[in-house]
Amino acid sequence: MAGWAAAPVRFREDANAEEDLALGGYVDRVVVELAQNAADAAARAGVPGRVLFSFRGSTLVVANTGTPLSAEGVESLATLRASAKRDEPTVGRFGVGFSAVLAVTDEPVILSRTGGVRFSKADTAAAIAGVGSARLATEVRRRDGQVPALRLPFEAQGEPPEGYDTAVVLPLRDEAAIALVRRLLTEAGDALLLALPGLVRIEIETPDGHRVLADAESRWHVHRAGGTFDDHERDALLSDRPVEERSRPQWSVLWALPRDPAAGLPGVVQAPTPTEEPLSLPALLLASFPLDPTRRHVAQGALTDRLTREAAVAYAELLRRRVADGDDVLALVPTWLAAGALDRAIRDEIITVLPSTPILRAVADDKVVRPRDAVVVDGADEAFTAVLAPIVPGLIRSSLQFRTALDTLRVRRLELAEVIDQLGAGDSPEWWRTLYSSLAGMVTDALLRESLGTLPVPLADGRLVRGVRGLLLPGPELPVDVLREFGEYGVRVVHPGAVDPALERLGALPATPRTLLEDSAVRAAVEHSLEADDPDAIAHAVLSLVAADPSQADGLWWLADLALRDGDGELVPANALVVPGSVAEEILDDDEVAPVDRSLLDRYGLPALEAVGVLTTLGVVTAADVALDELPEPLGDLDGIEDWADDVAPDGSRYGATVGELAAIRDLDWITDDAWPRVLELFGSSPALRRALVTQVRVVGPDDRPLGVPSYSAWWIRERVLLADGEPLAGRADPAADPVLASFLDEAPAWTAGLDPEVRTAVGLVREAGDLDADGIGLLLERLADPDREVDQSAILRLWNRLGMLAVFPGDAPEQVRVLTDDGLTRVVDAGRAVVVDGPMWLQRTDLGGFVVASGAAADGLSDLFEVPMAQEVAEGKVDGEGTAADVPAIVLELVPEVPPVWWEHEELTVDGVEVSWWVDDEGAPHAATFDGLAKALAWASGRWDQRHVVRAVLNEPDRSSELLIDAVYD
Repeated sequence: MAGWAAAPVRFREDANAEEDLALGGYVDRVVVELAQNAADAAARAGVPGRVLFSFRGSTLVVANTGTPLSAEGVESLATLRASAKRDEPTVGRFGVGFSAVLAVTDEPVILSRTGGVRFSKADTAAAIAGVGSARLATEVRRRDGQVPALRLPFEAQGEPPEGYDTAVVLPLRDEAAIALVRRLLTEAGDALLLALPGLVRIEIETPDGHRVLADAESRWHVHRAGGTFDDHERDALLSDRPVEERSRPQWSVLWALPRDPAAGLPGVVQAPTPTEEPLSLPALLLASFPLDPTRRHVAQGALTDRLTREAAVAYAELLRRRVADGDDVLALVPTWLAAGALDRAIRDEIITVLPSTPILRAVADDKVVRPRDAVVVDGADEAFTAVLAPIVPGLIRSSLQFRTALDTLRVRRLELAEVIDQLGAGDSPEWWRTLYSSLAGMVTDALLRESLGTLPVPLADGRLVRGVRGLLLPGPELPVDVLREFGEYGVRVVHPGAVDPALERLGALPATPRTLLEDSAVRAAVEHSLEADDPDAIAHAVLSLVAADPSQADGLWWLADLALRDGDGELVPANALVVPGSVAEEILDDDEVAPVDRSLLDRYGLPALEAVGVLTTLGVVTAADVALDELPEPLGDLDGIEDWADDVAPDGSRYGATVGELAAIRDLDWITDDAWPRVLELFGSSPALRRALVTQVRVVGPDDRPLGVPSYSAWWIRERVLLADGEPLAGRADPAADPVLASFLDEAPAWTAGLDPEVRTAVGLVREAGDLDADGIGLLLERLADPDREVDQSAILRLWNRLGMLAVFPGDAPEQVRVLTDDGLTRVVDAGRAVVVDGPMWLQRTDLGGFVVASGAAADGLSDLFEVPMAQEVAEGKVDGEGTAADVPAIVLELVPEVPPVWWEHEELTVDGVEVSWWVDDEGAPHAATFDGLAKALAWASGRWDQRHVVRAVLNEPDRSSELLIDAVYD
């Protein structure tokens, strides 16, 4: 008080200094600072430190164990920056920590076993007033009555709680102070225990409950480092620090990782109590960093730089220990942005140290390696990495999640394609299969599949090739020796021991017998098997595949070129071999075919031999989307196929004409002449042969119009098959033919009667006029014009009607034509003396020549077929005179409503000067000279020619009208 009174400026200095601490650097440090004092007291006493924070109402009591309050302690509390602990290895070292209580109270009390003191702003102000110094009073007034609270200790009465040596009692100033204390006690945690090793237990009692902090290291992985600077280091590192700090050359670093990842971190550097320096690392750092005067920031300088390096080394050691215990620490490698200058410095030093610290685990032997000695393969997943590990030293597991961390650690990266290129021969197929299996999780990525483009693959023939795309993956049904055999011809089949589903995802193709047989190399081997060094090996390979599933050979027509042994041991193409005792051997010329070696039949089975073309019966070849101007290979060997294409092409041109599907019976030219009865019977009993024979082929011309034409097989038989008399089978009368038509044709052999009717038609036997081709029609017309044949009217009328409906014409019209005569017979006249009559009234014109009689379209067809004019083309058909109009009887109109109501009566009716009994003129008017003629005229004019007899009956016998009307009810 004397000093303040003598020099009020000292009072002002003390007041400002205390206020700076209370409102600045220590505004929210009351809990930390009191815990720190407790830790130092326990350390001085050499006992485990215990602290009790008891918060009740508006009072906070902090009790602790350890050295009780001493005179030196009271002096330290009542001064600034003059700690009584300067010669002790304590946490507190600045002499200002207790000032933190002023943030929440104006009346702090310290009670100890040795006595008690209190501090009070009110009592200090009263003491200043009692001095009576006007200058001091003026200074207090200028400060609005604010005086320092921690300069004048007053006596206090009381004892600390039982079990404790000292207690600090803080009557809280106001609601803001209460809220601050509540918050600080809530935030207090393990960091306090870790920062204050002198404390083993902290209890916190609040209205919200009771908490105990103890055994912090059971919840944290802790690594400590520390030491003492030697004289040289102290001079270099502490030269810019205050004198009292230079006398404390000890340093320490503590890193702590929470065992529970969900545990909270303060997020600031602690030195060792919290600062405001942000820390982005996922760990707790407590280090003896030098602080600036605010005690909230780390001071820059050589000491901080050194401790930053020590902190980085300690952090690396912490990670190394965690890896040794089996943890993965890549998530702890700093790859994020720094949170501040100190954080950046620590982070940079850690990144410098970690590459030389063994913190990564190799896959091959599980040893811990340094990042600089480690290797990762980009894109390799865990399974693939495990397979590569034995052949890539230092290989560690890689994850996209930690790619940045590995880059930060400067781990060497290998491109997946580079590793694939380094893989070579020397491993078993089973090892390769393990490798491929490990790729299962990677082949779904398009970029990774590209990197695997040169992946080595062992083949069945012993080769090792690079690249999976296009290789064939054999199934279990494919014999290994067969696969080796095909390898000599360029077929690339994966070794069965190396097959894995991942290869298919990389572009390999499942190798069924079909895919192998379709391979161009296999085809080339088959087609040149007659000249091969070992044709029997090729035959064995092909037949083994086909035997596994004969249906896989469907449509592979070129398999018929496979060289096989016949019964005499000679090499013969499969399509020139027959199965002994088969139908094929019975019907085919033995100069063209030979029996196959029976040992092949026994070894591979009949279905396999049939599938490659060995005949048991006649075979069928098929082709789709056939262009007639460029016939495909399967059809090229068919006898006469080019002639057939010429014959069936629309308008005689094969260009642009196509067939959607074509089936043809092969080897027709090898059938012996005497075998045809047996062969035609076979056609009827075999669905495939029958279909290839009787089904018309649909040819589509360039104009997209379809045309149905005979099948190749039907065409060939019609063109090439001759009977014993040297005449063709085609064109003969079918056993079931119309007798009239059959009378003009040659008789078919008796054995044809038992054949399938559609087969008989397909091979050219004629059942009706529509079955005739152009040559057949020409022959029929020739025989029809033979004057020595007798043909009655009934037969010729039926025949004319059918011939007139034909759409096929012979090359030349007949010079003579058979016509009707008046005696119910027929006669032959020159074509120029005949007309086609398509209407009954023209039959009255005997002046026109001989009559060819038909109706409608049939009449037009006969005119074109015979090149004979229609009757109306050679006569005008004009009625001479007008006649007398007369009404048609009502009964006729009732019976036949279509009849015109008026007709023209003639005493003598002539047309073109020729007398007739009736006529219908160009305007449809009926003319008649007789009742019979009138009936015909009315029926023809009405379009009801079928009613002519009814009309005539009414006209001739009117008294039958009632009978006819009643009958008409049932028409």
